[in-house]
Amino acid sequence: MDAYPQAMLLDLDDTIINYGGGAETAWRDVCAVAAQQVPRLDATALFAEIDRVRRWYWSDAERHREGRADLRAASARIAEQALMQLGCARPDLARHLAERYRDLRDAALEIFPGAVDTLARLHAQGIRLGLLTNGTGPDQRRKIERFDLARHFDCIQIEGEFGCGKPDPRVYIAALATLGARPESSCMVGDNLEWDVAAPQRLGLGGIWLDGARAGLPPGTCVQPQRIIHALSEL
Repeated sequence: MDAYPQAMLLDLDDTIINYGGGAETAWRDVCAVAAQQVPRLDATALFAEIDRVRRWYWSDAERHREGRADLRAASARIAEQALMQLGCARPDLARHLAERYRDLRDAALEIFPGAVDTLARLHAQGIRLGLLTNGTGPDQRRKIERFDLARHFDCIQIEGEFGCGKPDPRVYIAALATLGARPESSCMVGDNLEWDVAAPQRLGLGGIWLDGARAGLPPGTCVQPQRIIHALSEL
């Protein structure tokens, strides 16, 4: 795809908005709070256990789907399981830590440098832009409104409002229909190799992977993005 595409579908979290960047700091904060409230509970050990549990929890597609439908409940389950592994059966404390964690994550949200300017410049080139994001309608709408993103998009499709999320093929097909664009003249941009590259490519779209961590493609992956970028501004 050497020329500009007819339409471009973009992911939201960790593509336009720095969503994951505050996770570790927030969990370390709540672990320090827990250590102050529970005798002999070590904050470092608790963080290590939470980190292990959360990686396990979000690694499964079905748990991921259920978890993103209620992020605060998911965080409470992660905290509760981690506390139990350390001999501290405190569901009440887990819920308290989860609420604090989610509040800190929300407060830390920020737009990636250059992202808004990039959206404006793409739109000015006549490219039809669609925003495809998983998550609940209220959660994602708050982010969109907070950063005044709606004005840059011709189509906004949110999992909780649409009825299914990426990588369901219906998500991409419906967005292209709304934009009046053909798959072969369109592309998807995002940080998730399966949701934002492989699944769209199976439908004939181009796939652009945003490798924000500059980690490179995972060893053994069969996914071959059409382009690899490290920030949205590279578009």
